[in-house]
Amino acid sequence: MIKVMFVCYGNICRSPMAEFVMKHLVRQAGLVDKIIVESAGTDPSVGTPMSNGTRRQLVKHNIPVARKTSAQFTVKEYHAFDYIVGMDHHNVFEMRRIADGDPDRKIHLLLTFAGEDRSVADPWYTDDYATTYDDVLKGCTALLEVIKREV
Repeated sequence: MIKVMFVCYGNICRSPMAEFVMKHLVRQAGLVDKIIVESAGTDPSVGTPMSNGTRRQLVKHNIPVARKTSAQFTVKEYHAFDYIVGMDHHNVFEMRRIADGDPDRKIHLLLTFAGEDRSVADPWYTDDYATTYDDVLKGCTALLEVIKREV
């Protein structure tokens, strides 16, 4: 079983979007019994619901959505997951701080899987959930291709 954790700052916009997009891609690939997907934040207000903009964007693209509230990324998650994927460079920095480095080389920036060294824009500030969705879909699709080689 491969475990994937998506991480952003508050776990209300980008990382839950990535969680549900990836779960959808995993279902379409017939790999639900081989890949677990979750999300968390480096500094969430724990228990805060997913943003309405994220939910609307997922529904617009026919991505099944479940109730999601924000959770905290801790060193426990570092040890429990195989791929820990940040939405931006600051998230990656914070995950490494929380996990006391990255000795197992599990922490990645999402868009590097698509060959791009850039962050997924935070729609909390831009209100541009469509661009965020495009980036998340691109990154998740590329990550799934990497994971498929392992399952």
